[in-house]
Amino acid sequence: MRAHIIAALATCSLLSGCGTEEAKDQSPVQAPEKIEWRMTSTYPSTLIQLGTMGKRLEREVNAISGGNITLKFYEPGVIAPPFETFDAISYGAIEAGWSTPGYWAGKDSALQLFSAVPFGPSAPEYLAWIDYGGGRELFEEVYHKHNIHSILCGMTPPEASGWFKKEIKSIEDFKGLKIRFFGLGAKVMEEIGASPQLIAGGEIYQALELGTIDATEYAMPAVDYRMGFYQVAKHYYFPGWHQQSTFFELMINLDAWNSLSDLQKSHIEATCSSNIRYGISEGEALQADAMAALEAAGVQIHTWSPEILAELEAAWNKVAARMASNDPEFARVWESLQTFRKKYKAWSDRGYLKE
Repeated sequence: MRAHIIAALATCSLLSGCGTEEAKDQSPVQAPEKIEWRMTSTYPSTLIQLGTMGKRLEREVNAISGGNITLKFYEPGVIAPPFETFDAISYGAIEAGWSTPGYWAGKDSALQLFSAVPFGPSAPEYLAWIDYGGGRELFEEVYHKHNIHSILCGMTPPEASGWFKKEIKSIEDFKGLKIRFFGLGAKVMEEIGASPQLIAGGEIYQALELGTIDATEYAMPAVDYRMGFYQVAKHYYFPGWHQQSTFFELMINLDAWNSLSDLQKSHIEATCSSNIRYGISEGEALQADAMAALEAAGVQIHTWSPEILAELEAAWNKVAARMASNDPEFARVWESLQTFRKKYKAWSDRGYLKE
């Protein structure tokens, strides 16, 4: 009898574990703790692309995580002044922010190379360097030194070159010009004798109207049209040599990021990848109608002459060489990008039709 019982138990164990393993397999998986973070923005939520991509991020990350992650979008200045976003996140005063790396040149000049580069890569080339050329690893290294984990989370197509009250006929016309300019392009303006200033988006119109500045660059036609610059400046220049593509970012306090589960991290990263695609496709679709509306409003649309573009590029090359010689971190990132671009050129020169 005892032998039969032992045999039965052995059979039960082999076939089904007598319910023990089955019960273990069916035990519920514990969901990660819900995350509710504050996300300050350097752009208003109503500003097409620059702000609306941040609002889309808020909405989509909540949806893809099944409500497990909440990123509450806060307008500029509500919980942190726009240009104090970096410190607020680094110190843990707030968990997250929506911005672009180029704003933080004062913290680390290398970050500008992850935002937009004069005469730099188009969106596909920029993404290729980030994902497959070592760019992402460098990006994270730079930010982690400041206790921030940043994810590239949006992208826009080429910008316009700027709004001017007077026509620019030669490089000499830039001398003494007071111009609002962003990022590395501002260094080029300085190199050719202009007086660049970084002014928050919401203050540019008034600065132009009052004569505090003579000119400004800001974004693409669809954005610039909404900003109303055409009412106070009538000369609009292309191409945007200073920003052929621009990255936007989700900045997260590093300790907060490290507290997430792998699943939560993947939800955020997947949403950011989707946001990049959205930004590029929407941005490309919007510009033609905006340019037509600007022309109808009396704006004169100009194209820079090859001579002016050549002089601007020569000035940029001087600026880049000087910055690389003075800043090892900038030099490291710049060398990585340049090495990738030289290799990429063998493909891009032959792979694409010349228009």
